Amino acid sequence: MEGELEIHHINTGKGESVFCILPDGTTLLIDAGDIGNRNDPRNTCTIPDSTREAGEWIARYILNNIKFKDKKEIDYVLLTHFHSDHMGSYSDKYPKTRKCGTYRLNGLTEVAEYVPFAKMIDRDYPAYNYPHAIDGPAFNNYRNFILWNTEHGSMKAEKFIPGSNRQFVLVNNPTKYQDLFEIRNIVANGEVWTGVGQETRHHFPALENLKDSESVSENNCSAGIRISYGAFDYFNGGDITGAVYLYSPLWTDIETPVAKALGPVEVCEVNHHAWRDAMNEFFIASLRPQVFIMQVWNVSHFGLDVLARMQSERLYGGERDIFATNTPRISKEYISQSRNMKRLKGEQGHIVIKVHPNGKSFHIYMLDDSNESMYVKSIHGPYICR
Repeated sequence: MEGELEIHHINTGKGESVFCILPDGTTLLIDAGDIGNRNDPRNTCTIPDSTREAGEWIARYILNNIKFKDKKEIDYVLLTHFHSDHMGSYSDKYPKTRKCGTYRLNGLTEVAEYVPFAKMIDRDYPAYNYPHAIDGPAFNNYRNFILWNTEHGSMKAEKFIPGSNRQFVLVNNPTKYQDLFEIRNIVANGEVWTGVGQETRHHFPALENLKDSESVSENNCSAGIRISYGAFDYFNGGDITGAVYLYSPLWTDIETPVAKALGPVEVCEVNHHAWRDAMNEFFIASLRPQVFIMQVWNVSHFGLDVLARMQSERLYGGERDIFATNTPRISKEYISQSRNMKRLKGEQGHIVIKVHPNGKSFHIYMLDDSNESMYVKSIHGPYICR
């Protein structure tokens, strides 16, 4: 509906994908992962079933939600970082594109086969050399997709610009929402917005100053954004992390400088699938979300210590609700104590945030993911934006 903001966390069981319908109908896709059909009992199965790959399920979900658009395309696509659970995997058994290119279809490239992208934005276009020359079958397939569609199609591509609030702008009726809506680029490649104007600072040391035992991880290079509508704020930071382990340098904690720039938000998409290296105490205490959303596809996600930190009223007071796209059976048996599950409001399904006009309140909808009915399993809220 015109004037509403919708943020859909699409559950395919194979990685992360978030689809946004902005207040004027502008569309944004954040990631479209597919780890493939490896026979690994630790991973969830393809949802709703294995008759299609995750990319096609994501595309069908999007098409079902953009029937209001005359031109069936996605205005912006943000790839947070170059891991298969965010961009797709590779196999020479995957079908090739029907567009005469040489790239194969999985994850993002498969979504684009059904719903074209107007603009593709990632953390290191076009050089792809930070912190080193990026390589590998899945990435090379993605790069071939970028090259073919920018040279032979209408898709444009850009490098993510930390600190900017001008890269993701409304395309249909921007003046109507100019004082209410903003997407702020927070972080990428260790360059973090300071919270002042469009200023940034580099949190990671210069590469030439790294010790032989040190390296910059792909996860911590993730691009992260804040979506703001009125008093509502939402953060999605890909797979950034903030837990510093024994002998690791302090700069490997990227969550803390990000939290200093962000401040409080209404909803936080949980970093790195709630794995044990993410969601440190300072980050949680600074953001103080009313709602946490976890995209989960492996039993190692959903760490008990992370869950405990998110629930801790020592870090900040007040209610907070936690939602998960999946709760693997093994994980659920492990964490099923009442003290650990008490704030888990949704355990399985697509998770949709619907922010009401002017951004003063929002609801959370849990949708059935066993088929394409979009059946509403539960409604939570209203949450009043602070």
